[in-house]
Amino acid sequence: MEALGEQIGRMLRPGDLVVLTGPLGAGKTTLTRGIGAGLGVRGPVQSPTFVLARTHPSLAGGTPLVHVDAYRLGSAAELDDLDIDFDASAVVVEWGRGMVDGLREHWWEVELDREWHGRGVDTACGTYSRATEQLDADTPRVVTISRRP
Repeated sequence: MEALGEQIGRMLRPGDLVVLTGPLGAGKTTLTRGIGAGLGVRGPVQSPTFVLARTHPSLAGGTPLVHVDAYRLGSAAELDDLDIDFDASAVVVEWGRGMVDGLREHWWEVELDREWHGRGVDTACGTYSRATEQLDADTPRVVTISRRP
């Protein structure tokens, strides 16, 4: 995931928006860490769950990365309230599906999925257990990248 992210990061320019969708543990933050490496930004790139958004400036005068975790946001208006400079940054929004319409004319949507091999997910109620996260660490991911809308 990190190597794919690095390839994506090398292609991003100011104004680009990437929306990451996938279950817990699918690799959204790992992909974003790679995007940061490809952009050459100051790290470490970590999940911004509690601060909602982190800006990582470029180490070489290039495009900064804004990493957003929209999991706790309730609407596109709340995302817009974060006052992100979409024009001057490459913005990656985890859990952003359905929240970016109207923020940019076009964006990239990256959907991540993985097999669980019966571990980590209780199929009866769909809950996730972090205790088994490492058991499936090497499970292949299925990545679908599309241009929206």
